[in-house]
Amino acid sequence: MSAQHKLDEYIQEGLSSNQSIKQQTFILDKNVYALKEAKSMFLPDVSFSTTYTKADGGRTIDFPTGDLLNGAYATLNQLTGSNSFPQLKNQRILLNPDNFYDAKFRTTLPILNAELIYNKRIKLQQVDLQKAEVLLYKRELVKEIKTAYYNYVKAINATEIYKSSLRLVEEGQRINTALFNNSKVNRTAVIRSTNEVSKINASLIAATKTAESARYYFNFLLNRSSTDSILLDDITELPKQDYLPAENVSSREELAKLRIAKDINNNLNGLAKSYLIPKIGTYLDLGSQAFDWQFNNHSRYYFLGVSLEWNLFSFGKNSYKIKQTVATRQSIEAQTDYVAQQLTTELKVRQNEMQSAVAEYKAAQSQLTTAQTYYDDVLKLYKEGMAIYIELLDAQNQLINARLNANIALFDTWISYTAVERANASFIIQ
Repeated sequence: MSAQHKLDEYIQEGLSSNQSIKQQTFILDKNVYALKEAKSMFLPDVSFSTTYTKADGGRTIDFPTGDLLNGAYATLNQLTGSNSFPQLKNQRILLNPDNFYDAKFRTTLPILNAELIYNKRIKLQQVDLQKAEVLLYKRELVKEIKTAYYNYVKAINATEIYKSSLRLVEEGQRINTALFNNSKVNRTAVIRSTNEVSKINASLIAATKTAESARYYFNFLLNRSSTDSILLDDITELPKQDYLPAENVSSREELAKLRIAKDINNNLNGLAKSYLIPKIGTYLDLGSQAFDWQFNNHSRYYFLGVSLEWNLFSFGKNSYKIKQTVATRQSIEAQTDYVAQQLTTELKVRQNEMQSAVAEYKAAQSQLTTAQTYYDDVLKLYKEGMAIYIELLDAQNQLINARLNANIALFDTWISYTAVERANASFIIQ
């Protein structure tokens, strides 16, 4: 394959600047952050909380302080001959704490939680899935850039052919005018040659507009200004026909996405079954609680605990979730078989198109050689007065069409090669 350095540079520029690729990359970043969040759930979580209560009324507890102690206190006063032990009233204690605060730092840590494990696995696979999606967008963009580039070069070459043809028909017009002035041809030859000049001029204008449109689309793919100039490689040879066998579509991102989707579904199945495993966690509170905002050795406390949660029965909810994942897995497997068959068929079709394009190119090259020889011979005979203008005009049109067909056939082979390259995902994306 001939080196196409400028096209390679444009491909790299397109991959780094295309808006669709940027959008998919942002989604990938989001999934990476979601994975980091899932990993952080295995680490300790520290929070601070505080409460303050002011209460009056409500439920109370009656405590018979006077009934319990007043008799004993009266006896003690008699024995001591004093009033050192006062008479007490029965107490009514308010259940709601009044002027009470509780401030604490709570640290929680999961010890065993199957849901967190499966969640982390799923998030990791979702990152892989989005990576495959980004690669899929890039591969499709490469195909579009290469196809647009070849169409642009083909259009530019067509304008050059028409410019060359214009010089050709203008030379014919000059010759016919000279011959008419020497009474060797009639006015019809001059009129026909003038019409040919007008026709080629119109075709040149149309080819120029086609090239402009191709340039606009190519620059759009690269996220550039539509009027930016495009540097061209010198493409004169056919691409090498060493593409992969028709059965090899294993590198396609579409299949990779389905494989990842199947793995995600397997973890969703495990997640649905995780109810069989108890959740075990621990927590530690370090805080202070007291009345009247007191803070001392008596108010400070710690509280350590271990929790266990085990879902024993949920009326079939978990089994239905498991059955859903099984059905999804069967659907993905069927879809994978269908897509693999579809992609293999596409590759075979693209390879057949490539072979047809190569055959057409070889035929066009042969026709170009024949048309050039035929035109040179007829032009020589016409100048010598041994051929009529209709023969020269026919040879001239055959030569112009042969040049255009050869140009079209050359770049159609490159476009077909690009389609094969896309069909077997053989282009290496940096």
